[in-house]
Amino acid sequence: MPAYRYLIPAFCLLAACSNPASRSNAQPAALSESQSAPLAGAPLAEPGRLAPSDAATMRLSFAPVVRKAAPAVVNVFSRQVVRQTVDPFWGMFGGGLGVPRERVAQSLGSGVIVRSDGVIVTNNHVIAGGQEIRVVLGDRREFPAKVLLADARADIAVLKIDVGHEVLPTLALDDRDDAQVGDLVLAIGDPFGVGQTVTNGIVSAIARTGVGITDVSYFIQTDAAINPGNSGGALVDMNGNMIGMNTAILSQSGASSGVGFAIPATLVKRVVQQALGGHGAAAGRPWLGVKTQDVTADIAASMGLPRPEGVLVTDLYPGGPGERAGLHQGDLITAIDGAPVNDAATLNYHVATRQAGDEVSLTVRRGKEAQRTVRLRIEAPPGGGTVSELHISGHNPLDGATVIDLTPAAAEQLGVDPFAANGGVLVTKVGEGVAANIGLQ
Repeated sequence: MPAYRYLIPAFCLLAACSNPASRSNAQPAALSESQSAPLAGAPLAEPGRLAPSDAATMRLSFAPVVRKAAPAVVNVFSRQVVRQTVDPFWGMFGGGLGVPRERVAQSLGSGVIVRSDGVIVTNNHVIAGGQEIRVVLGDRREFPAKVLLADARADIAVLKIDVGHEVLPTLALDDRDDAQVGDLVLAIGDPFGVGQTVTNGIVSAIARTGVGITDVSYFIQTDAAINPGNSGGALVDMNGNMIGMNTAILSQSGASSGVGFAIPATLVKRVVQQALGGHGAAAGRPWLGVKTQDVTADIAASMGLPRPEGVLVTDLYPGGPGERAGLHQGDLITAIDGAPVNDAATLNYHVATRQAGDEVSLTVRRGKEAQRTVRLRIEAPPGGGTVSELHISGHNPLDGATVIDLTPAAAEQLGVDPFAANGGVLVTKVGEGVAANIGLQ
């Protein structure tokens, strides 16, 4: 059965670091229609895109693009001390009954320098649980890194290394969201720890949703070979800009099978801005205050739609942005700021790439009425700020449990349905007591 796999080797005792040679920052050569003599019939072309049409263009090289992009791709190491207790069986042979042993586990991934003073993006799963994080540059220099932001739900982490006044090479985050199926792309990273490696392919799909890898499940799909160790590396277009962060693959073997997924650079850039603004992972996470569901063929038929499209509003948070803007239960949202919305994941992605306070336009159909435009201001969910835990003890059915108020902000941060947060609490820990005895978790 196919399985989605993150692109880092599992925590292990040994891992290799990359050893890429230093590169120059030569600009990529631009192609023009005059460089190729067309075969029979006009070549397939549109502004900024030209399909290879003869032997001369087929011999063109990706080297200029690599020279521009590769110096900004780095290796990211995460180390963790794992404590293990010796199995009691070994105590009979002098193994030290119950004596803990320690070993150093190491995770290996890739990262991209996005600001010249040492700001780096990678996947959160590359550094999650790590007690020490280090970054190795293309010239083999190694630096300790601190975490500015780690967003587990989006699987994006922002790191910072101290390079003094040195200006590091960077890779621009292309936030135009204009990639098209068939565009040529390069994947740059450190697969299997062998060293920096570049592979090529095309954009296989855009707006790939429903793959269940992250909460913001909206990806660029590519057939460029990406493997364990590529996590956090760059998916680069032919202008040498980063259009996505390589994150996961669909594979039965654990190696590339031509189905890879990258987080769009638009979302990566949004998280970087959040990190540099000093916010936590959930601070300012925008929302509409609406609950939606995808439109199936049966729902489309019942609504008189020619085909399934949009998302159906099933609930509105009292006093939230959606309710105040005049949305109703049963409304059909078909676009946000002109971008088509075909499922809830697409809507969530477009909201996630905005900031709290931004105003958006929703294209809405209500019943048999003509489409209307609803403008609303995105907000952070209520109940933000520091989450306070309460430990319960004494004569109480929750004795031994630690709980937090399940505000919409806390629910968003923890990946819980915020519409289930009205007046409830969430159990975060269970110690000895009544709570444990009755099976609370």
